[in-house]
Amino acid sequence: MGPPGSGKGTQAGDIGERHGVPAISTGDIFRANVDADTPLGHLAREYIEAGEYVPDSVTIDMLRDRVDQPDCEQGFVLDGYPRTIAQVGALDELLTSTRHELRAVLVLEVDRDELVDRLVRRAATEGRTDDSEDVIRRRLELYADETDPLLSEYDSRGVLVRLDGSGTRAEVAERVAEALAVRA
Repeated sequence: MGPPGSGKGTQAGDIGERHGVPAISTGDIFRANVDADTPLGHLAREYIEAGEYVPDSVTIDMLRDRVDQPDCEQGFVLDGYPRTIAQVGALDELLTSTRHELRAVLVLEVDRDELVDRLVRRAATEGRTDDSEDVIRRRLELYADETDPLLSEYDSRGVLVRLDGSGTRAEVAERVAEALAVRA
């Protein structure tokens, strides 16, 4: 977990590769549907371009479909999910029904100004319309309002690990690997 631009997608992908499991990003799934012009893509585009979250019901159904794929049998890494309390409950149900266990919730913490700089640079290099400066600031507000409360929930369960997400990819990856080694 972490705010937009914290590097959670990069680190989730790296964790998945190291452990031989898929990294599942709801953002990537939404963008793929937008690019493919699917009905979900039409719905998701409206929310994404406004800097809003796609409704829980759509997100939960989409995630359930993804986790049912054979490559998730041995586990998976979630990138940026859950984002709401409703999604926490849905994830709990999903994990129970698929007999998976939540081992750790890593949250990458990065200074807000660094986040805005990262996302503006990413928008320029990747041509991402969902990363205009206004949308970035709105997404950071949403993260603080809707996602931060989840950290308390996971902290109370003893699975939350806060990590400094600043620095190079390798520096952050080292912090992540150390934190996961303790949880193994």
